[in-house]
Amino acid sequence: MAELTFGCTEAHATRYAATPTLSFTLHITESTDARVHAIALRCQIRIEPHRRRYSPDEARRLNDLFGDTSRWAETVKPIQLATVTTMVPGFTSVTETEFQVPCTYDLEVASARYLQALDDGTIPLLLLFSGTVFTAHGDSMRVELIPWSSEASYRMPVTVWQDVVNEHFPGSAWLRCSRETLDMLSVFKSANALPTWDATLSALLAAAGHPPAAAPAGGAAAPAAPPANSPTGAS
Repeated sequence: MAELTFGCTEAHATRYAATPTLSFTLHITESTDARVHAIALRCQIRIEPHRRRYSPDEARRLNDLFGDTSRWAETVKPIQLATVTTMVPGFTSVTETEFQVPCTYDLEVASARYLQALDDGTIPLLLLFSGTVFTAHGDSMRVELIPWSSEASYRMPVTVWQDVVNEHFPGSAWLRCSRETLDMLSVFKSANALPTWDATLSALLAAAGHPPAAAPAGGAAAPAAPPANSPTGAS
């Protein structure tokens, strides 16, 4: 029976992909010297949030995901990142292969909300493997299942996730809202002659007493709060 050991050695943003995509480099060792014809490999990737420390700012951003830090011992659980499949070509003893993981930037998905909250450091990942191994035995071929105990840990730098996001959405973020909310935002935007959706949200924050951060040097100034008699002005 083939004895496989898995290890993840690298992760990076996939350049020129149609959607945000991570690429992982996988190191596979077969210790019985059997000739592996191919592996139909399935990999489940989980984030393990309890395996790292968080700054006060990061903890504040994660409040809506995990609650108050006093309860994190109970509320911080593994987060599913993705499940992917790939075919590993034939090899003997050792091989390296790369598999790609499409990512979402929808901040209503737990994994994206978690990753977006991090400033630096690493992201603890657990890779769980399953699938089918095709090995040669004389003139015949044997089909074996990868044991469910097969796994590998990897600490992915936060900068890798930031590279993935910046590759497709430089300086931007995405929020989803209902059509009714969008209609009301559109009315507010038009009534106050606001040029962009960003300016619209900044004006609403200012009206609620949460002025946006100062504009960078050379940038446009944040829009003023709307007058009290505007459609959604402060009362």
